[in-house]
Amino acid sequence: MRLLLSASLALFTVTSAPFVFAADDFVESPDHRVNENIPHGTVTQMPQCESKIFPNTTRDWWVYVPAQFKPDGSAAVMIFQDGGGYKNTTGDWRIPTVFDNLIAKGDMPTTVAIFINPGTAPMKPGEPPRKRPDGRPAGATNRSFEYDSLGDRYAKFLLEEILPEVEKKWPLTKDPEMRAICGSSSGGICSFTVAWEHPEAFRKVLSTIGSFTNIRGGNAYPSLIRKTERKPIRVFQQDSSGDLDNQFGNWPIANQQMHAALKYMGYDTKFDFVEGFGHNSKRGGSIMPDALRWLWRKEKYTPVIDTKGDLGGDMTLHRLLIEGEGWQPVVEGLAFCDGPTSDTEGNLYFSDMKGDAAGIYKIATDGKKTKLSGEAVSGLKFGPDSRLYACQGSKKRLIAIDLKTGAIDELATGVSPNDLVVDSKGHIFFTETGKKQIVFVDAKTKEARVADQTVNAKGETATKADTVVNGVNAPNGITLSPDQGTLAVSDYRGGNVWTFRVNADGTLDAKAPTMTMRLPIDPKGEFKQAEPPPYNPASGGDGMATDEQGRFYVATTLGVQVFDPTSRLCGVITRPQLDKPLTSCAISGAGRAYLYVTNGDKIFRRKVQATGAVFYVGKK
Repeated sequence: MRLLLSASLALFTVTSAPFVFAADDFVESPDHRVNENIPHGTVTQMPQCESKIFPNTTRDWWVYVPAQFKPDGSAAVMIFQDGGGYKNTTGDWRIPTVFDNLIAKGDMPTTVAIFINPGTAPMKPGEPPRKRPDGRPAGATNRSFEYDSLGDRYAKFLLEEILPEVEKKWPLTKDPEMRAICGSSSGGICSFTVAWEHPEAFRKVLSTIGSFTNIRGGNAYPSLIRKTERKPIRVFQQDSSGDLDNQFGNWPIANQQMHAALKYMGYDTKFDFVEGFGHNSKRGGSIMPDALRWLWRKEKYTPVIDTKGDLGGDMTLHRLLIEGEGWQPVVEGLAFCDGPTSDTEGNLYFSDMKGDAAGIYKIATDGKKTKLSGEAVSGLKFGPDSRLYACQGSKKRLIAIDLKTGAIDELATGVSPNDLVVDSKGHIFFTETGKKQIVFVDAKTKEARVADQTVNAKGETATKADTVVNGVNAPNGITLSPDQGTLAVSDYRGGNVWTFRVNADGTLDAKAPTMTMRLPIDPKGEFKQAEPPPYNPASGGDGMATDEQGRFYVATTLGVQVFDPTSRLCGVITRPQLDKPLTSCAISGAGRAYLYVTNGDKIFRRKVQATGAVFYVGKK
């Protein structure tokens, strides 16, 4: 029996292979035992942390510094949630001892460990500390809020409050590949959330019995992972069949869903799943040394993509993005760029809207940049007459520019256009975001007329040549389907992209909020989709583009959101500059095979498996 038990335990490194059977108890290895023949690190209790990001909370925390530490900023760092349990040299975790052994063997780098407890509400003056049955302070009510909430609040707490405090005494590396984070249960999902939100700061995650269930929306992660461009993080998970099954969800199933999603998207991931074991640290503690070896291994990972389960019509990110092709800067040093569009040859046109260099520019397929006009505009599109149509809100007009002569033709005045699209008949649709309107203009006759009779926000019937789009909070980006039969409009302050059927005379009908944009995590740290007020989601839905395959691209706060021809979300492509707004997108360049984005003061592009649509030479 002992031989069989040992053999089964040795198989813990399987990922999603058949279940591994193991006894429901902690198994000590040599790496869990103190070795008097190697250097030992020290654990220092830090002064209680009073957080500004989580106000009115204090917490205990400790720092382990290995004997091999050098104050030259080269040391790796690993943060442990519920740190009071990990810092001990007894029990199931024994991190100081495990670190001592693995660092001495060279199985992991010289690594500083930060053990941090969740925040607790301060006690009344003179009141003795109270303890819960599990040993945590009685006031530890902030744990679920900090750990189970989605969003980057806890990550900011670590990056802005904890790490700077540690580095006052022990300088640490800034290399995200050398920064890891670990936790169990709610601490497990917390650790993943930190790396998910800030992969530029943390790239290694160790989660045991992670609570990827619906406590505060964490059950959304598997679907978010499958529809988000892969992030450069490495993830080790552990769970077992005896884990929790309660009102929040089933932990074993949730962790299997997480691993399946990570594997589908090609992540560097491993999953230890065994029979038995409840919601405890027995299995996680037993495998901790080998989990750390895997997490810190130097082997370069090559993504493995398996789409055999996809249906023929599924337009996943795997069918759009190209492995190894990331964002590359095209133009830098701009004031505020917007309005990217393409001609048939793949030359890109855009506007720099502010500063002394404001105007319209062309970037040829060979990379040459040329200034075409000094007019600062937002939306730009070509028409069937080869003129460049533009929204010039600063001068309250819609214009067309003859690029050969420089002549400017005013098509509509007294308007506040934001973005536009032109079809092959010369029909123009443009958005007036502030007025919640879509306006139709015939470029040949300059006639503006109602395309969709409805009511405005005050309940008044539209009386002028405007389309007042009922239900769209802030119509912004606008584009057409490749056959020009469908008009799509993004809602900057809403959660949907609205679609309309375009009739032969330019009128619109069949209005519907068909595309549901993914929204940023709300201020409470919860994952939500579009809801009516008072929760008014800000998707940041801005400029749009379309490819010949029928996909719609929307620049949003989260990145470029891509929808298939049936309005299903294909996925979200992360924006290049996280600290700058993403204003618009276009598919241009050689072969019209590059996705371009205007991202604050820069323009980026990446090659994709798509060909950009140009409507002005399309269906007549």
